[in-house]
Amino acid sequence: MKSLLVPVYLTAGRNSEFDSQLAILKELLAEEAEFLDPVPLGSTLPKADAALFPQLLGEAYRQAPAFQNLNIPVLIVTSEFGTLSMWDWEIAGYLRNLGVSTITPYSVEQTRMICRALRVRRELQEAKFLVYQDNPGEGQQASIFKRFYWWEDECTQRMFDKFGVRIVKSSFRELGERARQVPDHEAELARERWCNGNFPLPEKSLLSALKLYLTVRSALDADPGIRGVGMNCLNESHFSDATPCLAWDILYQERRLIWGCEGDTVSMLTKFVLHESLNAPIIMTNLYPFLLGQAALKHERIQSFPDVPHPENCILVAHCGYMGVIPRPFATEWSLKPKVLAIVNNNASAIDALLPEGDITLAKFDTSFDRMVVVEGQLEGYAQYPGSDCRNGGILRVPDGPRLVNSLTSHHSLLMVGHHASAIEALGNIFHFKVDRLS
Repeated sequence: MKSLLVPVYLTAGRNSEFDSQLAILKELLAEEAEFLDPVPLGSTLPKADAALFPQLLGEAYRQAPAFQNLNIPVLIVTSEFGTLSMWDWEIAGYLRNLGVSTITPYSVEQTRMICRALRVRRELQEAKFLVYQDNPGEGQQASIFKRFYWWEDECTQRMFDKFGVRIVKSSFRELGERARQVPDHEAELARERWCNGNFPLPEKSLLSALKLYLTVRSALDADPGIRGVGMNCLNESHFSDATPCLAWDILYQERRLIWGCEGDTVSMLTKFVLHESLNAPIIMTNLYPFLLGQAALKHERIQSFPDVPHPENCILVAHCGYMGVIPRPFATEWSLKPKVLAIVNNNASAIDALLPEGDITLAKFDTSFDRMVVVEGQLEGYAQYPGSDCRNGGILRVPDGPRLVNSLTSHHSLLMVGHHASAIEALGNIFHFKVDRLS
């Protein structure tokens, strides 16, 4: 899918400059947008994701009411380089002061990102997230899992009200039973296709992981509207002899599927918006700020954090024994290994993989979905704790650790390769959320 843009010209009439700029934009944005027939400002617009203005003139000041009556975003791209022209800052600022939702990109890459985001906003109106769970909070580590907002009906309703996405729930118990009934030869065929790399674990574990993948894939084939899948894989791990880590890796490679560890729908939504708009590698992981001391160390069964300068600005990131579910296309090193956590089946497995060191961005929606907390930092390296619940975790450095701890919305956060805070602020104009940028 692509974004749908309707080109709009001022009532003075369509001229050669408008047509020339529109032709340039059709070429520059060919991969991201479809262009409808141009219409004059003030007319009834066809269904579209944004009104595109390839040209602005001084007449815009006298047509302010017509701009204010537009009920879709106004995308102003008036330079031949796919950006806002500097000569149009005054008109754009004038319209913005009148409450017109203007989008004024400063690079062609940003313009393309905005087109992707407009398409994502429309997709969410029809999207479903499938979550496998039965009685969340009642299983393993109930005292922890009973606290999570993403299982509340209020959370599901707010996500729908804000973005239109629907949460579809299915039985994890039944999923586990169906997966165990998949014949070995079907799992072996999947192994031939997907498991030629580093898989140092027993054959039974690998086949169980592949059977879970095949069972989830069948559900996706039956409903093309599903754009993300989550699973209460830790809290209700007794329903399955496998964990879904390998399934999430393969399904991302097969169909770019967004996954949700522990059935965290807020993480799924954040991941969908950011990854589909920005095209940056992204994973969910747990945050263990060094500032928390024993409260973090005890949970991971480790004695101390690494000895680093200014530890108050550092975070250990780890999930399910390693750094988190990292699909092979994102990883610099990748392996599927036997499980680490005691609360999952002894037959289960986990991904041990690395992201490239360097610039990173942490982000997640808060519980209102009107705000996203964003911080840029550095992935400085990795720490290994044999025999613990953190066999290979990442070490992040952020600008202001105390401020981050006081602003966090969850122990889960989305970690992206690269610095993306400015781009996320641009997304806020499209999805109507504010960015709390910590720096």
